[in-house]
Amino acid sequence: MTRIRTLPTALAGAALLLSGGAVLAQIEGGSRGAAPVDSGSAYEVSGVTVDVAGKTADAARYGGWRLAQRKAWVQLSNRLGGGGGLVSDGTLDSLVSGIVVENEQIGPQRYIAKLGVLFDRGRAGSILGISTYADRSQPMLVIPVQYSGGVGQAFEQSTQWQQAWARYRTGNSSIDYVRPSGSGPDALLLNVGQTQRPGRGWWRTILDQYGASDVLTPVVKLYRQWPGGPVIGVFEARHGPDNDLIGSFTLRVGTPDGIAQLLDTGVKRIDDLYQQARRNGSLRVDYSLSPPPPPEAAVIDDLPIDETADANTAVLTGGAGISIIVQFDTPAAANVSSTEAALRAIPGVRSAATTSLALGGVSLMRVAYDGDPAALKTALEARGYQVFGSGQTIRIRRVAQLLPPDLPADNATTG
Repeated sequence: MTRIRTLPTALAGAALLLSGGAVLAQIEGGSRGAAPVDSGSAYEVSGVTVDVAGKTADAARYGGWRLAQRKAWVQLSNRLGGGGGLVSDGTLDSLVSGIVVENEQIGPQRYIAKLGVLFDRGRAGSILGISTYADRSQPMLVIPVQYSGGVGQAFEQSTQWQQAWARYRTGNSSIDYVRPSGSGPDALLLNVGQTQRPGRGWWRTILDQYGASDVLTPVVKLYRQWPGGPVIGVFEARHGPDNDLIGSFTLRVGTPDGIAQLLDTGVKRIDDLYQQARRNGSLRVDYSLSPPPPPEAAVIDDLPIDETADANTAVLTGGAGISIIVQFDTPAAANVSSTEAALRAIPGVRSAATTSLALGGVSLMRVAYDGDPAALKTALEARGYQVFGSGQTIRIRRVAQLLPPDLPADNATTG
């Protein structure tokens, strides 16, 4: 059960206390996923054990938090090369941004716990005299896939695996994770089927929507030995549209009650695998996911110059083409590729790429065209499109059959 507590006034800087690794306001709410915990601006020191006695339970707990702050600061200082020196409790109160309760036992006059302490990155770095710059990877989109009972799920429904990734604190990781919350179009775009499609064109569109450069697919397969018995988790760290395997391992817990801990440990181990792969060079951004470069203009030598040709046409032929924004209906994903292919087939079109995708609505496409925009409008109408607007912003719509033009009055026949 999730518990949220407010620290005493003296520890007002540590206003975040977590039990079981979950934040109620961020994890609960949607039925399809969990919002990730923002931990990019904090240093985390976990596994700090305390055993403190006091006159009352509150006094013992207060003393345990104080002791945890001091021990965690020494560990952080040694880890970052600060020498491990202590600072005053008042200074620690201003540095600590949260305390994570990993496990605790509260007695009438004793407090035993395993705690994690979060330090503000900027303030801690200034006191230690170190740069807070972190060498991180390019943004990586994370699609956690869970197989349970032979059924695979990503963001189609809320899973314990996605929740484990949402509550994982990434402040100490060198991987820049982009963690979707599972709301909005996530269930449609980021499903198990998508992780098994290697086509780069659609992947480019998805990654552009989430501001990422590549995709990571951590997979867990849960096997239950018998009802209420041990649970085995087989974890795989996969990368890229080709679903390349980075590494794998197996964990086991004795009862289903330990699944949350099993998954939290699996997230940490998979993050370690991704960081190690980045250090040894096996985890690199797949540059086939980058937009293709524009084609170079053809160079034609020794052609006579037609002085009667329109000057504007000559300039357009040698340049990069006019940029025209095309609005088009996208009731399904297949309409994106088919409309792009239809535009690219028109003579004079250098490129056609979707820049804003709205499935079930109107999307935007940027078209580079060598010629007059009116000529592009004519070409589209000849291919069965209705074209609205003029100039460099038009709207197109595919119709089953266009009505015939009105006949002139002198050609009309009378009965």
